Amino acid sequence: MRCPSCSRENRPRARFCAGCGAALPHACAACGAELPEGARFCDACGRSVGEEPPKPPPPAPGAYTPRHLAEKILTTRGAIEGERKQVTVLFADVAGFTAMSTRLDPEELHGVMDGCFQHVMDAVHRYEGTVNQFTGDGVMALFGAPIAH
Repeated sequence: MRCPSCSRENRPRARFCAGCGAALPHACAACGAELPEGARFCDACGRSVGEEPPKPPPPAPGAYTPRHLAEKILTTRGAIEGERKQVTVLFADVAGFTAMSTRLDPEELHGVMDGCFQHVMDAVHRYEGTVNQFTGDGVMALFGAPIAH
């Protein structure tokens, strides 16, 4: 948020300017409209002032499952439904993640983790496993389901 008095750029949700100490106008987190003092709802979009904008849903598994693996799962679905399987569950997390997260900029940390997750997904898919979920700095993958070996 830019200070109307000194034009200094301040962090989001700052209440006072870090450069001159002037009170900063409140802005709606959803639409960015300036809010009058004491407003409980945005008069531009109707969202509650304390309410965070909705987060986008996580990507569907099809968005990160290789096409050949997705096709194999879909073509054998009828044969594998209700089938008893022996499944291996792999959970891996990044050692030293908390310490690393205090040293890196959030965008830089996000880039590092994206690269890490991509390497893990490539290895899981190489052995026809499926990524079940991402949990912060961890990944859970399944081998033997839905495709049994």
